Amino acid sequence: MRLSILDQSPISSNQTPQEALYESMKLAQIGEKLGYTRYWIAEHHDLPGLACPAPEVMLGFIGAHTKTIRIGAGAVLLPHYKPFKVAEVYNMLATLFPGRIDVGIGRAPGGSAEVTNALSDNFLQQVWNMPTSVSNLLHFLDNDFPAVHEYSKVTASPIPSVPPEPWLLGTSKKSALLAAENGMSYAFGQFMSDNDGPAIIQQYLESFKPRKQGQKPEVIVTVNAICAETDEKAQELALSTLIWSLQRGKGERNGVPSIAEAKQYELDEKEQHTVEKMKQNMIIGNPKKVVKRLAEIGRQYQADEIMLVTITHSPENRVKSYQLIAEEAFQL
Repeated sequence: MRLSILDQSPISSNQTPQEALYESMKLAQIGEKLGYTRYWIAEHHDLPGLACPAPEVMLGFIGAHTKTIRIGAGAVLLPHYKPFKVAEVYNMLATLFPGRIDVGIGRAPGGSAEVTNALSDNFLQQVWNMPTSVSNLLHFLDNDFPAVHEYSKVTASPIPSVPPEPWLLGTSKKSALLAAENGMSYAFGQFMSDNDGPAIIQQYLESFKPRKQGQKPEVIVTVNAICAETDEKAQELALSTLIWSLQRGKGERNGVPSIAEAKQYELDEKEQHTVEKMKQNMIIGNPKKVVKRLAEIGRQYQADEIMLVTITHSPENRVKSYQLIAEEAFQL
């Protein structure tokens, strides 16, 4: 079973943003040593407790401090940007770090309505134009616009020896079919979806049209997982991210609380119900329990790879979670 890391670069209540970003770099280094296939960093804008609005900047930093692990965006929020610029950026990264770059594409705004307006004009129109934007991006990455196209003489330089691998990220039938129609690998965000993931992925597999000769569909499923030596310890660690999620939902601009801070948070009946529902969409437990569940999800979703999102207050506990899972899954 291939495992990978999706990092949202969380800022804990006792951290500065700089410290959080350096912990992201260290996580990529540790993931490389543990045998994780790839490390992706997410794009968020003015969201409290999240440090990375610009994956392309962090990827240059992380690429320079790692050697073999694949690195990429999870995801570039394409409606905010011109496909040509995205292709230039990721071609440059792929030139610097050959054979290691992924460019994940998403359509979410990544922040509030006000942030969306500050970032780009006509966001909803660009969401509507997403199929055309995706097609143009792929042509720029593949450097293969038809001769009659207005961009046929435009090159997203520098052209790397190994192009970035494009992925489409999503949680719906619409995103799965868009990936399939364009011959793209597909990453399904199980950790942020209540939709029927296995059915969506089955549609992707059945509809897949190769963009290049010999190409096959590829599926990543992204899950929220927290692992510790015991179930009790894992549940305790998970409390920080659960309370943080509640706080963000109320508009509070806090970092990830410590376990002690989270325990002091008094839940009303509605919040208690929300926490229990969030837990159902997480994998929390000891290494054997977590890895067993990951294997079940892999089979259920026909996944080639499982990508893990892990948020704890302590960077050490986050690293330990990834370490315990890797040791159990890879029998290190």
